[in-house]
Amino acid sequence: MTASVPRQGTSPEEPEQPAEDRRHKIRRRALTLAIIVLLIGVPAGYLVISANQSRDSGKDKEKKYSATGLTAHWPSRLQQRLYDVPVPPYSKHLAYYETNNWRTSRLYVQFYTSNAGLERFLDQIGTSTAALKKGEMAVHARDRRIVGWDFSGPGPWYGLVNKRKSPAPTHDIVVNRSNPDHPMVYVVSRTVP
Repeated sequence: MTASVPRQGTSPEEPEQPAEDRRHKIRRRALTLAIIVLLIGVPAGYLVISANQSRDSGKDKEKKYSATGLTAHWPSRLQQRLYDVPVPPYSKHLAYYETNNWRTSRLYVQFYTSNAGLERFLDQIGTSTAALKKGEMAVHARDRRIVGWDFSGPGPWYGLVNKRKSPAPTHDIVVNRSNPDHPMVYVVSRTVP
């Protein structure tokens, strides 16, 4: 024989709730689903987007810092200020390359400018066109090899070494005046960190 468990009756204080109709049940489930999507899906989507942006940023930086040679672009303003290489406005054929190690940091910059631009550039770094010496190859062979500069083309070629007291950078400058109105300028700015 099995013992039967008595059923508990409904409390007279609690009113009996009507059965949930189909429309109300669908609306409740849709609301629950929307809340779950908002609480879980939105943060998860944000994390995925953030991770992709972070990874892309790292790839851009890796590409920039793994470059082995001149990059056809303006050096950043920070680089121009640190290495004291104020590239004149409206310069063309601009390219740069930066190297750093524990002894010396170098910024290699080349640009095509006007005579006024050259005078302005040299004035801003504390020298002048009068200091340029014909035939002087101020950029060392090692530095030329690093960026692939070849100074054997038509000239005349002028150069100067702008030595300054540390911590100010030293500039090795070579100017190609094969076009008398628009010189091509090659600069190696060295600084000791």
